Amino acid sequence: MATATAGKSSSDNAVRLAIALGVVIIVATAWLVVIARRATTTGHNRLEIVAGENFWGNIAAQIGGAKVNVTSIITDPNADPHLYESDARDASAVATAGIVIENGLGYDDFMAKLLAAAPNPKRTVLSAQNILHVTGSDPNPHLWYDTSRVPTVAAAIEEALAAKDPADAAYFRANLNRFDQSLTPILSVIRQIKTRYPGAPVAYTERVPGYLLAAAGLSVKTPPGFAAAIEDGTDPSPADTLTFDSLITAHRIKVLLYNAQTTSAATQSILNLARANGIPVVPVTETLPKDDPTYQDWQLGQAQALLSALRN
Repeated sequence: MATATAGKSSSDNAVRLAIALGVVIIVATAWLVVIARRATTTGHNRLEIVAGENFWGNIAAQIGGAKVNVTSIITDPNADPHLYESDARDASAVATAGIVIENGLGYDDFMAKLLAAAPNPKRTVLSAQNILHVTGSDPNPHLWYDTSRVPTVAAAIEEALAAKDPADAAYFRANLNRFDQSLTPILSVIRQIKTRYPGAPVAYTERVPGYLLAAAGLSVKTPPGFAAAIEDGTDPSPADTLTFDSLITAHRIKVLLYNAQTTSAATQSILNLARANGIPVVPVTETLPKDDPTYQDWQLGQAQALLSALRN
């Protein structure tokens, strides 16, 4: 009896083992199918790019086309990039990215923290600040408003893509050429402003459109201390506020450019005063709005709005 029981026990164990192995194989097979489907439906077979801000991400997507999957961390035009706190999802995206694009100049310090937290020797990191060789004690970090120099950043993105995917280098180059050509209408509007309204006095609540105004040859009258305080998230001094108010009430500026993304009691007061005194207001944003499909549409719309305001 003992021998029969032992034999039966061995047989039962063998059956259980076979069933267990079968279950493992089924589960493993199902998991492989899931992975394959995810790769097909989410673009995991494409080169992963992470951009700190959606305007750089949008440009990268235009150049990479169907060969890339782009994740932009800052996408909400109502969020202040200076105050953004990254999360686990951002960290995961940066850790697995083949190319990471940051603005630099302290604008997106959260990117440096994400990169340091997930070292990856195979990852290519592009910094607009470094690409454009922007230096100085307090440079304007809103580099994407410098439309004439944006192609330099775009070219660096194309070069990084070609290095990662040499087989599609011609495809990336064609997309880059298309992107560069698409900036022509923006540059044309800027030239019109410079020709028709040379040195026209304007003001902004902070330096967001600074490069655009410089390229258009306009004269910015904003008290530097006022713009710096708004950018730093502090209250402007009474003296700077009084100076700004007098620019508006005395009609010493033709247009106010108002950062619609970062508002405060001080900027709202300036906005209300400009409207009450008939000063045209042009809203600008730091990130690509959801209703603008491309960087080009966004910047062209703002440049056209500025030209229209100057006509009044």
